[in-house]
Amino acid sequence: MRSAGLLLWHSLKRVRALLLSAALLLLAFQVVLILVAGSVHRANTFASMNSMIPAFAREMLGPSIAGLMSFSGLVCLGYFHLIVLGSLVALCISLGTMPVGEIESGFMDLVLSRPIARHWTVTRAVALVVLAIVGLLSTMMSGTWFGLVAFAPAKAVWPTSKLVFSLAGNLGLLMLAWCGIAMAIACGSRRRSVAGAVAGLLAVLTFLLDYVARLWKVAAPFGWLSPFRYFSPFEMLMAAQVPVRNLLVLAGVAVAGFAISYVLFARRDIST
Repeated sequence: MRSAGLLLWHSLKRVRALLLSAALLLLAFQVVLILVAGSVHRANTFASMNSMIPAFAREMLGPSIAGLMSFSGLVCLGYFHLIVLGSLVALCISLGTMPVGEIESGFMDLVLSRPIARHWTVTRAVALVVLAIVGLLSTMMSGTWFGLVAFAPAKAVWPTSKLVFSLAGNLGLLMLAWCGIAMAIACGSRRRSVAGAVAGLLAVLTFLLDYVARLWKVAAPFGWLSPFRYFSPFEMLMAAQVPVRNLLVLAGVAVAGFAISYVLFARRDIST
């Protein structure tokens, strides 16, 4: 157990610069969004912004467009902005493919030469991913509350704590699901670059599938195959809570991915 703890600590030290940089960028992005939302609120231009949204976007978003075009909606935009979403999924794929990278570098030979069970290496990777997700989203929420306290206009309506926690929780489970998928792919691959490329391509394809399925009736029956279908920020803007079904599906994908990772890693030859 002590050896596993030391292995986790070593892994945290290796990625600390990446995680710290990502956390600070997320915090800064939230503060900037609040400054922008405050400026729009003072200028009272939410109505004109609403009229500039294309018809296809209105059809896809539905009634939730009203919630987005408000001070509260713009503040929450950081939790589902495409740049943030893509960056966090890419980060999770990078962390999820760590075990095969350690096999490539020969580090795993050194680890397993010590009295430590093989499954602890996967457990360490899962623990690292969970800590990273919790740390990043906690920093992001801290940036939200700091920005609101420091820069929100006096009469602006703040997003509720329940809404912010719901958005962060749903985003966190989406990240965890992609970590599980990436780790399962990595544990069955010989090269980290191949595993990362496959997981990244799968993320792009499933994102596009979700997008197309929302707009095209022919593709709608296949939308459930995309993990992004179960990340529903616009629904939360209206209801201020996460649909339980979405949480269960994303949690199930994550658990299945990690379980497959244990099986594949236990059976693979770490010399290749």
